[in-house]
Amino acid sequence: MWCVYILKSQNKRWYYVGSTNRLETRIKEHNNGCVKSTKSYKPLKLVFNKDFNSEKEARCYERKVKDCRIEKEKIIKQIEDKNWGVACLRRQV
Repeated sequence: MWCVYILKSQNKRWYYVGSTNRLETRIKEHNNGCVKSTKSYKPLKLVFNKDFNSEKEARCYERKVKDCRIEKEKIIKQIEDKNWGVACLRRQV
């Protein structure tokens, strides 16, 4: 199972969008400083994830979120409205 996830910096108003098929391991990599693009924003908290059946679907959605400001802002607003809880969208089959 693949997913698209959003991490929020605990120290700054900054979000990171990514995709993976091993979410827990990937979050640990981000928080351990193994990912160059997130290293200076640690610690990071998972605030959103959405599951997909394939890598292709996940990568397409990741690109949509990264490229479409409206889509990203919509997701971030949902997250902030929930007091920084994890917004988790399950794919309906």
